[in-house]
Amino acid sequence: MRDSYFASAVKRGLPILLPHAWGSLVLIALLLGVCARESAAQTPQKQTFTYKQVGNLSIQADVHRLPDGQVKPVIFWIHGGALIFGDRERINAEQVRRYLEAGYILVSIDHRLAPETKLPAILEDVQDAYRWVREKGPALFQADPDRIAVMGKSAGGYVTLTAGYRFTPRPDALVSFYGYGDVVGAWSSRPDPFYSKQPRVEKEKAYSLLGTAPISQATYENRWPYYLYCRQNGLWPLEVVGLDPDKEPGAFRPYCPLQNVSEDYPPTLLLHGDKDTDVPFEQSVLMDQALERKGVPHQLIRIAGGGHNFDANMKDPRTIWALEQVLSFLKERLR
Repeated sequence: MRDSYFASAVKRGLPILLPHAWGSLVLIALLLGVCARESAAQTPQKQTFTYKQVGNLSIQADVHRLPDGQVKPVIFWIHGGALIFGDRERINAEQVRRYLEAGYILVSIDHRLAPETKLPAILEDVQDAYRWVREKGPALFQADPDRIAVMGKSAGGYVTLTAGYRFTPRPDALVSFYGYGDVVGAWSSRPDPFYSKQPRVEKEKAYSLLGTAPISQATYENRWPYYLYCRQNGLWPLEVVGLDPDKEPGAFRPYCPLQNVSEDYPPTLLLHGDKDTDVPFEQSVLMDQALERKGVPHQLIRIAGGGHNFDANMKDPRTIWALEQVLSFLKERLR
């Protein structure tokens, strides 16, 4: 009982009278114990769960949170990688820390990757993960199922934008870092001028990097030549979606956020660098205009001089400012 009194007094800043030598030792020990407990309570924890099984493939999610036991709103994070490479660990650790300290749980998911798996099944995985968070999250990691923001970068930003009309119930907010609203525009379905200046990748080399079994993780290094081949030849929509945009342009409509914005689309924050050579800044401008036409609360943040993956450098003032805008948006929408 005496120890608990001392600990309480230390935390509350009350004076403690003890015999000089013995008391000093006890006080130091108590201070160290309190600091250690408070430090442990602020140390982020990560748990890995399998949210879906497809044959022999376990598709997983990482749950990041502070171990305080409180029910919290969720950031549902979707990684980038052109839907071809990447995984749930492809996320900036400093940004994760900032989100957790702001009072959120962050769930970063894997999904099956193209071209072994085509876009319809990839989107199905992400919807299943969202459903899992809502149904299992409250018991597994104290998630608030009624306060969820979907976020992602690049291809993950694109999938985030599809969540605005494909997820049920609708997320409370969407945040797209340099995502795209159109998977079949000239930017992706025609040879890309920027990538065409790079050394040509031959078809045999590109396809030698692929397998036949579905996968949910792949490194940038291993799959980049295949992606480069797709962009150099305007084949990305065909390879990822499995449909030819020249022969079946209408079949892409269900997968284009630009064509599926309605009045009940969630509030959306778009962030995009105006020097992006991978996903044109215009993609976020077009999405911004579509949201405006339907009266959806939204904001487009233009990062002057920012390229693709502009937010990777957490020492860049533009990145810090952009993250502050995201946190402000989340605070408003997940109250």
